[in-house]
Amino acid sequence: MNTKETRNFEVYPGKGGKGLVKAWVQGVPFDDRARKQVINAASMPFIHKWVALMPDVHCGIGATIGSVIPTKKAIIPAAVGVDIGCGMMAVRTTLNANQLPDNLKPLRTAIEKACPHGLTKGRNRTDRGSWGNAPELVENSWASLDQRFKVITAKNPKVETNRHPMKQLGTLGSGNHFIEVCLDETDQVWFMLHSGSRGIGNRIGSYFIEQAKQDMEKWQINLPDKDLAYFPEGTDHFDDYFEAVAWAQDYAKVNRQTMMDNLIARIRAEKILPEFTLDKQAVNCHHNYVERENHYGENVLVTRKGAVRARLGDLGIIPGSMGTRSYIVRGKGNQESFCSCSHGAGRVMSRGEAFRKFTVEDHKKATEGVECRKDGAVIDEIPMAYKDIDAVMEAQKDLVDIVHTLRQVVCVKG
Repeated sequence: MNTKETRNFEVYPGKGGKGLVKAWVQGVPFDDRARKQVINAASMPFIHKWVALMPDVHCGIGATIGSVIPTKKAIIPAAVGVDIGCGMMAVRTTLNANQLPDNLKPLRTAIEKACPHGLTKGRNRTDRGSWGNAPELVENSWASLDQRFKVITAKNPKVETNRHPMKQLGTLGSGNHFIEVCLDETDQVWFMLHSGSRGIGNRIGSYFIEQAKQDMEKWQINLPDKDLAYFPEGTDHFDDYFEAVAWAQDYAKVNRQTMMDNLIARIRAEKILPEFTLDKQAVNCHHNYVERENHYGENVLVTRKGAVRARLGDLGIIPGSMGTRSYIVRGKGNQESFCSCSHGAGRVMSRGEAFRKFTVEDHKKATEGVECRKDGAVIDEIPMAYKDIDAVMEAQKDLVDIVHTLRQVVCVKG
């Protein structure tokens, strides 16, 4: 156990005395539903050591968002979730704030054209986050993913959708996904974005979550929460899921890179900004994923559900909200967190509650100085719907060091 001087987390016993939770939640909201949910996860028989909980914790489906779940010889599909490989990317440019135009609307418009985003009313075939005829850059990006996808769908044809994954590669999606133009503490310009594996990741996640539930029923395994259904290692579903989830994680990473390439190409083509180059400092990291890692001398599967890997020296991104700061961080390699940190500020209220509580005027005031949508459809993303990012960063000061502090001047929401 840590000494009192170095301990920055709270400890909770697992359900029925089984397992532990180590939670970096000092000074941030941690509601009872999320506490109950993570204690259920910690009580599963294959947990390695304990479950680590990050300060952006809030209730999810099955697994708590903001949790790090190390497992031995088993995997929980709902812990990874359906936005498989969701994560962040940021690149620093040679531009300075004084080189940005006074009117930032054309810059936002150019980004929106470069990266299709959001959903129309149909929410399926009419998804305007899909390309009609995919640009050459998208086709080239898909080439690295195509063959493995054919192998996966040959084994599991139900993961295919009526929208080919290539048609959504290089698109943003909806919800809390975003693209931003930011300034750091020296007024250097950054491009930053947040997205994942789009419709195909959702389909893969949903399909295998249901398969896991069916297996639990067939094997008559009682669970503290049906969404903690799992695949034991060595079973056919385990191998198929691990293959598919690894592919979806790669798709998500390629998706972010393709979007970044497209938006930079569009900005350059329209000559909205002076000529610029990209700094060598770039980050592309997942925060909804599973990976094989070694912790405390054992090889385990680590599922990060809304958490970023923060090994010693690892660079990561912790975004705030539309009207607050974001951070480029460097990991401290804290073993007790399984070398992890938060993936953002974390919601403090549901989307429905935010819509009921706040007005368009509230949203305009909260995002003053940011070129972004100011209409009622994005009230659920109002900064007040999220935890205080400063409190979140203070709670995890033994997990990461802050390298850069970013403030957004342009924000494109999905």
